[in-house]
Amino acid sequence: MTEFGKLWAEIAPIGRADSGGYLRFALTEPELTLRDWFRAQASARDMTVTGDGNGNLFAWRGEPWAPGTVLTGSHFDSVPHGGGYDGPLGIVSAFLAADRVPRDRKIGIAAFVEEEGGRFGVPCLGSRLLTGFLKPDQAASLKDRDGVSFGEALGAEPAGALPQVAGLKAVVELHIEQGRALAAPVGVASAIWPHGRWRMDFTGVGDHAGTTRMDDRRDPMLTFAFAVLAANKEARLTGAHATVGRVHVEPNATNAIPSLVRGWLDARAADTATLDRVVDEIVRKSTERAARDGTALNVTAESVTGEVAFHEDLARRISGLLGDAPILPTGAGHDAGVLSAHVPTAMLFVRNPTGVSHSPAEHASDTDCEAGIEALARVLEDLT
Repeated sequence: MTEFGKLWAEIAPIGRADSGGYLRFALTEPELTLRDWFRAQASARDMTVTGDGNGNLFAWRGEPWAPGTVLTGSHFDSVPHGGGYDGPLGIVSAFLAADRVPRDRKIGIAAFVEEEGGRFGVPCLGSRLLTGFLKPDQAASLKDRDGVSFGEALGAEPAGALPQVAGLKAVVELHIEQGRALAAPVGVASAIWPHGRWRMDFTGVGDHAGTTRMDDRRDPMLTFAFAVLAANKEARLTGAHATVGRVHVEPNATNAIPSLVRGWLDARAADTATLDRVVDEIVRKSTERAARDGTALNVTAESVTGEVAFHEDLARRISGLLGDAPILPTGAGHDAGVLSAHVPTAMLFVRNPTGVSHSPAEHASDTDCEAGIEALARVLEDLT
């Protein structure tokens, strides 16, 4: 078994559901177990572990936050029933890559909290707090589906931005590629598409499914269904991506017309103008349909991230170091994208043979993961 295979086997069972996917939500038992594993790996390497008061963990070779340090790592949390590679691959690879770099080099390894937004609804929550993009009081009040706030789960109000971030020399995050664009074992990111999440509240009149005449209904489910189809159409017409993957219905009874249908729109595009146009058109058409259905629509932008262009010179340098590795954009958001506004940042992608992600079918071969570790080690050694 490879070095990667041995270390990967230690975390593979943690948080795995009967579906084969993972339930590793931020600050829940599986993710806390992985944090203990992180501390143990750091201790075995004589690395100092610190927190930032925002839920993020760091392991340091050298003084914590020492100027000139190169930070790598990723996140442990998953989407509901997601794959095992999205996030944890970057942390396991970081420890193994650090093993291959001279011990006098200043390296930090991060485990960011709530990257997926699967529990508290805001993606890259930890890195947004760390860089000051999100205020501590805003983050503290975010609640999960059980009504538990981020502050309660954390045990304190988040600490907020740390100015030491600006002293880092670079950030390099390794991640499984989340599409089929990468043919080589390892690639380099050029940019992240602008993307966001919008909550769409469709309200109507709840009533009896068996006694309310069809002409008398004010059914928000009909408006919601129209909005889902409108999102699909607008995305296809513009080359964007639009998804409604989460729905909440009240009263959620088989024999009742709903009074509320709440859906979350995830939209992404190659540029901000296209993204704005797609979302505006979905909202416009859905609002017009609501007027015909006798329902109402309220839209709330829960998180919106503009286009991220990674450090161009750094990407070219890394590509050349890795034998002209391909450089490609991605439609997925990452903590590296948040940090890129404050420090030179790059990403390495490991090939995903099926292109499937956020699913139990997500996979990368051990051979490609080893290639990713070796690539990350070369990058860390070169940059430090």
